[in-house]
Order: sequence, then structure tokens, then C-alpha cells
Amino acid sequence: MVSVEEFRRSQCVEGPATIMAIGKANPPNSVDQSTYPDYYFRVTNSEHKTDLKKKFKRICKEAAMKAIKQWGQSKSKITHLIFITSAGIDMPRADYQLAKIMGLNHSVKCVIRRSRWSRRPGALFSDGAAAMIVGFDPIPGVEKPLYEIFSAGQNIVLGSDRAIRGPLREIGVITHLHKDNSVFWIAHPGEPAIMDQVEATLGLNPEKLRASRNVLAEYDNMHSACVLFILDEMRNKSAKDGLETTGEGLEWGVLFGFGPGLTIETVVLRSFAAN
Repeated sequence: MVSVEEFRRSQCVEGPATIMAIGKANPPNSVDQSTYPDYYFRVTNSEHKTDLKKKFKRICKEAAMKAIKQWGQSKSKITHLIFITSAGIDMPRADYQLAKIMGLNHSVKCVIRRSRWSRRPGALFSDGAAAMIVGFDPIPGVEKPLYEIFSAGQNIVLGSDRAIRGPLREIGVITHLHKDNSVFWIAHPGEPAIMDQVEATLGLNPEKLRASRNVLAEYDNMHSACVLFILDEMRNKSAKDGLETTGEGLEWGVLFGFGPGLTIETVVLRSFAAN
């Protein structure tokens, strides 16, 4: 019989959390901003819900399956599904629906987190889905680790209640981070003005936010999915340029984003070999 201590040890991991793979997907259609009002009124009538649900299923499954394929392991080994969405409330929940259409194990533990922007007009944001496989102790020759999650934290900036009402207004919240051109930076782009303020306040070299600016220019603001698109952009460009690590040739980096409150969420990352 397994002892209590042996059972407890089996529920714990020893190695650091590691990003093993990243997958992403976007809907094939695009909407010109000049025609958006007509489009918006057309899709918000009673018959639009079926199409939106189909799109949700398609791009979420596509992103997740790309990540699993890149990971190289069986989806039966997945124990947890953490789902973050800016879409509305649905029953059954979106995480359950995704687990079902992916054919995940019935014992998989699901967690869902909804963005506070879920009721904002779609004209402010674009559609995109991203997925990543997170595990520990990569298996040599089977798994190709991308980034180690060294630490994570969240801070509330006092007196900033009105700082975010949609787009971020220009305030000095970036001073809670520290200037450092010797690390790589993954900044949630939001909009060009935010990137300009981050770069100026932190005194960063222009190339430090290249990946964030490229994703913003190519895909616009996709909410939280943006940072995974940026991570994928950075590791692919690092490999293409022949750099030593997935973090533009550097070992350490910082991922951060802003949220209502005002909150600043940061993750310290450690890169791996790019090739």
C-alpha cells in the first residue's frame, strides 16, 4: 500500500515550471475598420451566435492542437487546462467545451478566467487564440523547452483607479519596473502609445520591443493572447537569426502587462537554447 508521504510526493513536482510549446491561431477573415459599423450591426442580431461559437471552437482548438503537436507528447498526459477568455459567459463553460472537442482525458482539471474587458466593443480588439504547454523536467530528445517560468507576481498601483477605461492613458506606472537593456522584454502591446511610453520611461533601446511592436502591427490587440504571440515571435526570430537563446540571445527576460485596477502583472523568464 502507498504511504501518505509517497502519495503526497507523487502530487508534487521538483523541477521549475517550463514552457514546452506554443501554438496560435487567428480566424481567416478580417474586417476593415471603415466598414466595421455595418459589420457590427449585422453580426449582433439573433442569428450571429452560431457563427461566433463555431469560430471560437475552431481557433481555440487549432491553437491548442498546434501546441500539442509541437510538444511531441500524447494529449493523454495533460492534467490541467487553464482557459483565459474575453468572450461572454456560456454554459457549458468554454473550458469544458474546449476539453471536449480536443478529446482530453475526463479527469483533466479545468480552470477558467474571464477578462474584465469581455463586454467591450469588438472595434477595440482583434480575434486570436494562443495555447502553451507548461510542464517540468523536459525529456531530452523528446521535449524542446522554450522558456523557464522563474517567478511571477502582481502589483496594484494605488491611486490609479481611473488609469484604464479601455486603452491605457499616459501615466507614470512604468516606474514600477526597472531599466535594463541586458534582458529581453515581452510587453503586452495594447497600443503604440503604450509601447512608446514603456520604451521612453524604461530607457530601452528601440530593438528591445521589436517583437511586441511586430505582433501589434500584424495582429492588433488580441487581449492576453498577445503575450504568447510575442513569445512565439521572439523564439522564432532568435532561431532564424542564429542567436544562442530563445530570448534574443539573452538568458533572462521580463514579461509584463497591465490590467484594470491598475494592476501590473510580471513574469521573470529564463530562456533556453534557440536551436
